[in-house]
Amino acid sequence: MTSPLCLPVAVETPQHASIGTLLDYESERPLAPGTLVRVPLGKREVPGIVWSRGAAAAAEGVALRPIVAALADLPPLSSAWLALVDFAAAYYQRGIGELALAVLPPELRRLDGVQLARRLKRLAAEPPLLDAPVATGPALTDEQSAVLATLDDGALQPTLLHGVTGSGKTEVYLRAAEKVLRAGRQALVLVPEINLTPQLEARFAARFPGHRMVSLHSALTPPQRLRHWLQAHQGQADLILGTRLAVFASLPRLGLIVVDEEHDPSFKQQEGARYSARDLAVYRAHLEKVPVLLGSATPSLETWQHTLSGRYRCLTLGRRVGDGAMPRVRIFDMGTLPRNRGAAPALAPALVDAIRERIERGEQSLLLLNRRGYAPVLHCGACAWKSGCPHCSAWRVFHKLDRSLRCHHCGFAEPVPRACPDCGNLDIAPIGRGTEKLEEQIGALLPGARVARIDADSTRLKGALEQQLAAVHDGEVDVLVGTQMVAKGHDFRRMTLVAAVNPDGALFSSDFRAPERLFALLMQAAGRAGRDAEQAARSEMWLQTWHPQHPLFAALRRNDFVAFAAGQLDDRRTAGLPPFSGLALLRAEARQVEVATAFLQAASELAPGVPGSDAVTIYSVVPPTVARVAGVERMQMLLESPSRPALQRFLAAWLPELHALRPAHKGLARWAIDVDPLAI
Repeated sequence: MTSPLCLPVAVETPQHASIGTLLDYESERPLAPGTLVRVPLGKREVPGIVWSRGAAAAAEGVALRPIVAALADLPPLSSAWLALVDFAAAYYQRGIGELALAVLPPELRRLDGVQLARRLKRLAAEPPLLDAPVATGPALTDEQSAVLATLDDGALQPTLLHGVTGSGKTEVYLRAAEKVLRAGRQALVLVPEINLTPQLEARFAARFPGHRMVSLHSALTPPQRLRHWLQAHQGQADLILGTRLAVFASLPRLGLIVVDEEHDPSFKQQEGARYSARDLAVYRAHLEKVPVLLGSATPSLETWQHTLSGRYRCLTLGRRVGDGAMPRVRIFDMGTLPRNRGAAPALAPALVDAIRERIERGEQSLLLLNRRGYAPVLHCGACAWKSGCPHCSAWRVFHKLDRSLRCHHCGFAEPVPRACPDCGNLDIAPIGRGTEKLEEQIGALLPGARVARIDADSTRLKGALEQQLAAVHDGEVDVLVGTQMVAKGHDFRRMTLVAAVNPDGALFSSDFRAPERLFALLMQAAGRAGRDAEQAARSEMWLQTWHPQHPLFAALRRNDFVAFAAGQLDDRRTAGLPPFSGLALLRAEARQVEVATAFLQAASELAPGVPGSDAVTIYSVVPPTVARVAGVERMQMLLESPSRPALQRFLAAWLPELHALRPAHKGLARWAIDVDPLAI
């Protein structure tokens, strides 16, 4: 009689649970690595993945729990996919199963063999797409032709496509994808946000009518996400468009990876395994020996430094399609305006006149204010009460439309009180300005103007964003008020004026990345204007600022990313900050701040005994910017090393010590390591 086999299985266990990376189970027959299975865990039956370590005979005398079932109808996940997850779990200090199961469709994790077979049968019965030729694209510019010729050289070095806004980067993506599809391979295109997916889908669908295209992002329903994932996994889909989660899509014929707007912080996951989809895209391309194309008008400083060091190659699109001019940048000094009760007006009169001129010509304007709601806080002048959140160390934002105070961190909302809750004063007033208030003010300043607002509140309902964007594209909107949602990726052909209403907040931030993000946001926003070459000469970008002499605005006026990046990199090098060092944060959460602090301090005291600690600097325990969310206190501790590999070696050796430390700290809700954090 054949002895049962011992198979390693990855199951979804959180990092802080200390259960282990892979668990051994008994199997009566061999199962290929990457096979999805159902296994017992405690009193539950959970999904798992047979991992890459080979099967072996179970040790004599060791009782293993058996694998309950295998999803045999589903092709196993590839060895390249397993290797990608292995790397991501090791680099970001997470459990393999925690990461591997989290990136699979939730619906897939719940199905048994019968249910899965039914869905696969349904997919197999779908009629094939009609054989249609690739649509003819527009004539290429000389720069686009040169870029594509270089891409055709077969080199697998990561490539940065540094193109100014409106220079035709999307057309380069389409031509590169066309080459891959002709070879019978799949193309993966990553975008930073869901709101950019529909318009890119439309571009790709129109160009490749004979190829199946699917999208992968969190706005899909569970059945939709499962269906799209299965089509990609089985090779039925040729084009896969998605947000950061799509970097883990199972693709048996992968031939190209594109990361659009690679600088965008949305590519960094902020919950659970805090991976960077952009960095993993580069690693996946290396694993599978396929080209990876990173596109941006404002590359991240990490990527830019890689091009300067020769690690990545840089291809440039320095001119707009049609040779249209970049928008003229006008900097308006808000200090020159008269005050009304100590406050400056929302919009300078000269800017209002400029918007009015656009309306008269049938052109559009965009007002950028990266703060949704009506006002950031309500305030009582009698007792200084402010609309704080009882569950978070943050203010609740006033939303005038539904007369609510809403916390944007935990979601807690209440109706606006009739009087001050502390002193009963009836005179409570909003302080500051959000997109709702700006929309109201521009409507009052320009009666008859068709004003629309696009932000997370106005696009909450399904299909709302697509409807609002369609109205803008159809010319039904004169003035668009929006947050960063509308500042990047959109091709507004009638837009000739963009104005940043209050960009100063990030100029003096404690976040070392704030200037980089602000410059990128403003340059991307400016790029929404003058995309039609015939209108480019009269397109403008207005900056309302209290600091008109700031060097960031000077670089923006010259449209000079290279000079801005050089200055920032010099500052980062002097300060020993990324990309010239490696950073990690150890975070802890508990109901009492003392519990979280005690865990981090104990972890710090253990660190000197960990191999490699001499290459790592550990800073004091401090609270993050928002220290309490939904009643949970958060604390963090920064780790820094001039060598990223040295930091990784230390973290790997420190991790078991942290697991062993956990039981001594009762009341600790969770802890996690954040490698390459976006903010410290």
